[in-house]
Amino acid sequence: MKEKIQEILSNYNNLKNKLSDPNISNDFNALKSINKDLKLIRPVAEKGEEYLKLLSDLQSAKEMMNQVGLENELRELARLEFSELNEKIEQAEEDLRFLLLPKDPNDTKDCFVEIRAGTGGDEAGIFAGDLYRMYQKFADRKGFKIETIDFNESEKGGFKEVIFSIKGEEAFGLLKYESGVHRVQRVPETEANGRVHTSAATVAVLPEVEDVEIDIKEEDLRIDIYRSGGAGGQNVNKVETAVRMIHIPTGIVVTCQDERSQLKNKDKAMKVLRARLYELELKKQQDEISSSRKSMVKSGDRSEKIRTYNWPQNRVTDHRLEGDDKNFSLRDIIEGDLEPIIDRLKIAERTELLKSSEVI
Repeated sequence: MKEKIQEILSNYNNLKNKLSDPNISNDFNALKSINKDLKLIRPVAEKGEEYLKLLSDLQSAKEMMNQVGLENELRELARLEFSELNEKIEQAEEDLRFLLLPKDPNDTKDCFVEIRAGTGGDEAGIFAGDLYRMYQKFADRKGFKIETIDFNESEKGGFKEVIFSIKGEEAFGLLKYESGVHRVQRVPETEANGRVHTSAATVAVLPEVEDVEIDIKEEDLRIDIYRSGGAGGQNVNKVETAVRMIHIPTGIVVTCQDERSQLKNKDKAMKVLRARLYELELKKQQDEISSSRKSMVKSGDRSEKIRTYNWPQNRVTDHRLEGDDKNFSLRDIIEGDLEPIIDRLKIAERTELLKSSEVI
């Protein structure tokens, strides 16, 4: 571990020195790349410096314990310090193992979120609307930018389907844990007998990908232009700006009618299509990995029931967590305070990854 940390610190210091290199300071792309690398390495470097300091202090305490002619009182103090330092070193090594786990390269990307009403009729659509507002509030808390791509409203309120983008630092890294089936238990307003109904909605979170990551051939696309049918003022049903994009080899269909500009709608639809094709490629790779090494926390399986929102008991239960760690205040969660769930899921994921990793 010591040699590994020394190597990382050497790399970290070299990167910092490059920032003052006049040949690099005038190169925007190089500076951007170096700062990105520094940001990734910094947590390990800071914890690594602390770890090396503990090792040095441990060696000093050991030398004092073995010092000839040292008074018994001072020797005892050295023994106590030696014991405490060993415990701190053990914890620091554990922290470093977590930090040295391979990072998901998609974590730093912006993302698309797709919410679809599932079983439960009108109540499922209303719940899909609740989830949409929950993510809006989460985005506001984080200072993220949210943009609607497409939506299909439900007759009783909410959505049959809504697709939107979230842009911000680590947007995908935070929201990727939301993929799966969300279930709600509550008494609908239309229920005269006060019975609790169960409904569901599916959430898919996709990383936004660059053109170079997914190559889409022009001959594989069919693009239809039609008149927008949703909210949009004078633009509705008068100007053909809505876009339907069909990827012929896979049959994936993407629509976008949020913008008044046909060009902007086409650009948004293309970004969503890339994200969905990228998801297909990732799924193929994951399917090749043995089930024993898959992380169920971050699998993002749309068919997997991940969470239950129980309105009568003001409780949200995340089924990927265990014990008391899996229950949260519904009132807080629905107001966008998702970080307590996300933090625990991150810890659970890292713990699972450690079990099958070969980190030092």
